[in-house]
Amino acid sequence: MATPSLIADSDTGGRPRSGGKARHSGSARGWRNWPEQAWWPWATRAVAASFFAVVAWLIFQQARTVDWPAVLQALRDLPASALAVAGGLALLSHFTYGTFDWVGRHCSGHRLSRPATLAIAMTSYPFTLNLGSLIGGVGVRYRLYARRGVDPGTIGQVVGTSIVTNWLGYLLLAGVLAWLWQPPPVAGWSVTAWQWRLGGTVLACLPVAYVALCAVRSGRALTLRGREFPLPRWPVALWQVAVSATNWMLMGAALWTVLQGQVSYPAALATVLLGAVAGLVLRVPAGLGVLEAVGVALLAAGSLGQEEVLAALLAYRALYYFGPLVLAAVAFGAAELRWRQHSATHDKAPSAERI
Repeated sequence: MATPSLIADSDTGGRPRSGGKARHSGSARGWRNWPEQAWWPWATRAVAASFFAVVAWLIFQQARTVDWPAVLQALRDLPASALAVAGGLALLSHFTYGTFDWVGRHCSGHRLSRPATLAIAMTSYPFTLNLGSLIGGVGVRYRLYARRGVDPGTIGQVVGTSIVTNWLGYLLLAGVLAWLWQPPPVAGWSVTAWQWRLGGTVLACLPVAYVALCAVRSGRALTLRGREFPLPRWPVALWQVAVSATNWMLMGAALWTVLQGQVSYPAALATVLLGAVAGLVLRVPAGLGVLEAVGVALLAAGSLGQEEVLAALLAYRALYYFGPLVLAAVAFGAAELRWRQHSATHDKAPSAERI
């Protein structure tokens, strides 16, 4: 009678089978395994659908009540000086975003010059804003880098570094903003001051933790589940946070300038930050309608009506989104034309000359 029990124990490593199964099922129910559960995709889709429904309802309600002739008149009344300053801030913001790829250049060690790297990033950024990250952040950037001999692995590292850099500054500003600005009730929904500040503090802790992790690792990659994630040294991490925060602040300053200072700067910055997340979640190209809905909901109060806010948001979109897209399309087309002319000249050259 003892023999079967010994064999059973040896098969389970000396542990009862029932106990092993219980422990396994208990670990499968842990929060780390939620993405592997069958209900997880449905839960994430439900959250995204709910968010989409709220924003779509806001857009519909606002579009139905907007006095569009008044919006056009408010657009005509915007002073040229404010538009010029906002346009300059938008250009400076695009330049600042272009320096994100300098961080990727430093981390990946590719040989392209700083001006060439900056030109690639500034060309791809408007495509990202207007057509999505898959086309701009990956497609256009990949093509321009690949044309210059950068390998796919290095391009991927540059793109990944740029994405991380972008959101580090966002999280830090979101945390600071929670202590400087309180959102008004939107669609009957409101949040208390302590909840708002607690959430912001949690967000601000993430870039601080990133810099601390980079300081602890001292340039060594972080390994999670068999995958390596390169980490820069802490001065580069600080550079990432600073340049990203500067870029988002310039975006907020451009909108605040178009609004002619009739709202507080934190409110304008909050509109840009919340509009970016809303557009990202809803996956609407260029966040069309989303930024406007968020801006009207947050800014249209008191003496500043929704027509004036909407006019300023449309002007901001033209200056920050559409105008740079036209310039980037021209630059991208010129780069493609030069490349094809160069390839045609190279192909026609005698083989002896090419050797």
